[in-house]
Amino acid sequence: MRRTIPGFGVPLAHVSLYRKYRSQSFSDLIGQGHVVKTLQNGIESGRIAHSYLFTGPRGTGKTSSARLLAKALCCERGPSVEPCNECDICVSITEGSCIDVLEFDAASESGVDDVRETIVSAVDYQPAQARFKVFIIDEVHDLSPKAFDALLKTIEEPPAHIIFVLATTEYNKVPPTIRSRCQKFEFHRASIQTLVSRLTYVAGQEGVEVEPAALGAIAQMADGGFRDALTLLEQAILGSENKVTLQGVYDQLGLISDEAIDQLLEAVVKSNAQVVMERLGEFARLGRDPRSIVESMVYRLSDLTRVAYGVETGFVGDASREALASEMVAKIGRDHLLALRGAVSDAHKSVRDISLPRIWLEAELLSLGSKLNPPKVEAPRVQAVAQVPVKPPVPSAKNEAAPTTPPTPSPAPEVVREPKPEKTGDPVLDHASESWVATVKELSGLSKLMAMKLAHTRVLKASDDEISVEFERNHELDWIKENPKRVGAVNECFERHLGRKIKLNLQGAKKQESDGMSETVELPAEGAKLREMVEKTLGVAGDAT
Repeated sequence: MRRTIPGFGVPLAHVSLYRKYRSQSFSDLIGQGHVVKTLQNGIESGRIAHSYLFTGPRGTGKTSSARLLAKALCCERGPSVEPCNECDICVSITEGSCIDVLEFDAASESGVDDVRETIVSAVDYQPAQARFKVFIIDEVHDLSPKAFDALLKTIEEPPAHIIFVLATTEYNKVPPTIRSRCQKFEFHRASIQTLVSRLTYVAGQEGVEVEPAALGAIAQMADGGFRDALTLLEQAILGSENKVTLQGVYDQLGLISDEAIDQLLEAVVKSNAQVVMERLGEFARLGRDPRSIVESMVYRLSDLTRVAYGVETGFVGDASREALASEMVAKIGRDHLLALRGAVSDAHKSVRDISLPRIWLEAELLSLGSKLNPPKVEAPRVQAVAQVPVKPPVPSAKNEAAPTTPPTPSPAPEVVREPKPEKTGDPVLDHASESWVATVKELSGLSKLMAMKLAHTRVLKASDDEISVEFERNHELDWIKENPKRVGAVNECFERHLGRKIKLNLQGAKKQESDGMSETVELPAEGAKLREMVEKTLGVAGDAT
């Protein structure tokens, strides 16, 4: 039977699910047990505060709890830890018609005149019906500074029959002078399991069949808010015919299925530009705008991250979705998964301000794929050549005389010397040598030219803070140092094999310094006599010093 407006017979407007299933008792308030316990203990012990401050995310039950507190304090059978919901006071508070429970919306009435007219001027009057006069101020942080000043004196020293309940989603915007005079209660977001349980109950009460996967998706998109979850459920019910399905939820909310998003993410990770552009084109034909595409990616990456690290997901009672997510995590890998999530989150912040969002998103995803899979450029390698001796030809029967001059040898195959660690007995130096050999091998596999430049190197000195590597040929050291990227690649690879950060000192081989004049050369006996004769002739023998 439909309700009608008294005296007119006009049907009342449809009551939204979040209003219809609003908690009417403390036992029905789900997910805020810490708040309920403290409030009930205060009521039972008679320690009733004159001002309360309820803070927390939207849709978590702050206003509903304020009304429950008003009913518990003003109930004709109370004050009671549970309102009876049967007496005239409880019924009038539930319907919003109690003249002693005044709700004030600070978002629309934020001026000082509004506060003075609605609150300050009414404080001196005794309650008309109820035990207390209760002021519920929603979104209290929206009050102007002067309005807060006008409210401060009243909250600081209110009459015994006045109780304030302030609700806010932005606690930091409430002045400290107000906060210090209120009992603070923090409301928490609901878990996915709690939301699914509540949605299942509401769907059963409404006689609607809903897929468990659809309930899980709604609970996840509600982000811990009961009101948001019930609003999304109602929208899904209105858009369905006989049964609320997961695909129906996606279509109704303008989102994209997990399978389609997985294909897009896999294409991005593999840097498959063709598939990326094809998928974005398909989404556009389905009417999905770039913002909804990015939102779908954000939700999916959140699921995959939870699966990767074993955290609770929204796949309640749906093993197939969880298996699909686990398979996708294995394809992407944790490192790429975290990089993707960070990049897509940044894109979600920027998509609103882009004039051509579709083209921009395509470019962003293609660029992201390139970053995850940088092209490998392999430089040509000049290898050291080992000379192979060539045997002279064997004389044949027809021509027994062997040639006096051997033919010019053909080029021998290119050989690169493979470095080997030197064992010294010093554990630090030996470990450094082994790590350097492993570094040379790895870099040699990536670049033939790098293999040639590092072939004649060895660890010269090693300590806990610094390791010196010697290049036998200075021009090879110069080639490494002329490009900072080459030096960085050598450092990174060496530290990875070494297992710790270190100062790597690359240096050339030290040569004996000589000026050619003072160098002593050992000569044979005949040469020594000849030099002595020359020195006497020139008059330099003995006096040269």
